[in-house]
Amino acid sequence: MSKLRPILNLSYCRYYSVKQAKKKLPIITCKRPEFNHYEGQSYSKFDGIPLASKGWMSKKSKNDFFIIYGNANQKEEKPVYKKSFEEIGVSPALIEVMSEQGFTLPTAIQTKAIPSILSGTNTVMTAETGCGKTLAYLLPIFQHILEWKPSIKEEFNSPLAVVITPSRELATQVGEVAQNMAQRLNLNVTTLVGGRTKQKMLNPPIEYCDILVTTLGAYSKLVTTGIFKINNVHHIVLDEADTLLDDSFIEKVSHLLKKFPIQHKVQIQTPPAGCQITFVSATMPHELPAAVNSFVDPESLKTVTTSNIHRILPHVPHKFMRLGKAQKPVELLRLVQADMNQNRPVMIFSNKTSTCDFVSMFLNENNIECVNINGQMAVALKLGKFDLYKSGKVNALSCTDIASRGLDTLRTQHIINYDFPLYTADYIHRCGRTGRIGSPKDCLITNFVAWPREIEQVQKIELSVRKHSELPSVNANIRRIIEERVVKMAGIL
Repeated sequence: MSKLRPILNLSYCRYYSVKQAKKKLPIITCKRPEFNHYEGQSYSKFDGIPLASKGWMSKKSKNDFFIIYGNANQKEEKPVYKKSFEEIGVSPALIEVMSEQGFTLPTAIQTKAIPSILSGTNTVMTAETGCGKTLAYLLPIFQHILEWKPSIKEEFNSPLAVVITPSRELATQVGEVAQNMAQRLNLNVTTLVGGRTKQKMLNPPIEYCDILVTTLGAYSKLVTTGIFKINNVHHIVLDEADTLLDDSFIEKVSHLLKKFPIQHKVQIQTPPAGCQITFVSATMPHELPAAVNSFVDPESLKTVTTSNIHRILPHVPHKFMRLGKAQKPVELLRLVQADMNQNRPVMIFSNKTSTCDFVSMFLNENNIECVNINGQMAVALKLGKFDLYKSGKVNALSCTDIASRGLDTLRTQHIINYDFPLYTADYIHRCGRTGRIGSPKDCLITNFVAWPREIEQVQKIELSVRKHSELPSVNANIRRIIEERVVKMAGIL
């Protein structure tokens, strides 16, 4: 009897623990309820962590699914939210502009980032998508320019601050936000994107410009040719910095930024001396110091972030569906038809341009108007397509990851990953197209999971949520990761 008692006690404790957990909010609900995960639930080190997706490598697992509602351990930001714009150093003129636009209190990342940037500190701003990062750097830049401008001799094509982005779409969007503020402050904003750079060289623009919002390629060429001057630039922003610091961009970024006198810390004075830099993104590569040390002292960088960085969005349900390749078009049509019936804007992400084109054609053939955007599309075709979706003329957008970085897709209520992304950073950015500040309620994310590498990625995400930890391997340097894997495979073979 003494040998049996520990077994009975253990069984009772497990039953009691599960019974208590079921009274709490579900964090993961599954088709097979035995894999449900509840708020506050933890697992024995000896038993391991059960995964709903563990058996998904088997073809028999098709049609299985689970839904993540958020991480139970994600805590709300501290009462830093309560601070006013005035308390964090924003000038009365800018507070009035923000009030006119309906912003009465700063968000968490704005509360942390604005004082840092206002002080002249080189800042790394990393926060979840849709939390107000654009205004977090635009507000202090506008405030500085309002202070500097009276003492600086105005020159043509000589901005005081430059915002660099990896894509035309993001540059256009940031330019619109900046222009909306600038017209109330009597400041000039210019948006410069590629596409007709040679024409600009032959017939250069001549205009007064306080803030320039631009793509890397276009700005680099026009600085090299001397059309845009850099002597008055006192603030540089790399928006979507994880992409700009990726191996595909870093050489050009480094070559360009070496031209600027980026200081350890800019002394805020009139006129200013030196140049300040701000990095902005929802994810940031771990190799950041090594990537930037050619143009800025890594020790000068101050990192500001929020508690939910590199985690599943807690306010948007993520549904993971195990499907076969042949099931995906049928399921896509079913979901998008339901979206159209409810007037619910949807973005459908694919990993390849060919799949992105197929999705668009397939939906249009089934009487669902859909536009598509991908990186290989000619500029003339791509221009305006996102505007059709953003303006509400079209409610379905098929895209590759070119649309996942930084675009302010406030109206998007549904994200469908037709192809599941193979890298965690891409998943974070894609999901960030919905559930943003100002987005409608009842947003959702649906993931189609079909291939072994996709299943491996889903298992890592599910495990991190059950462990209450950050998402794994959040790194934007995709090319480097691939090269490292090739080297490892070569060593094995």
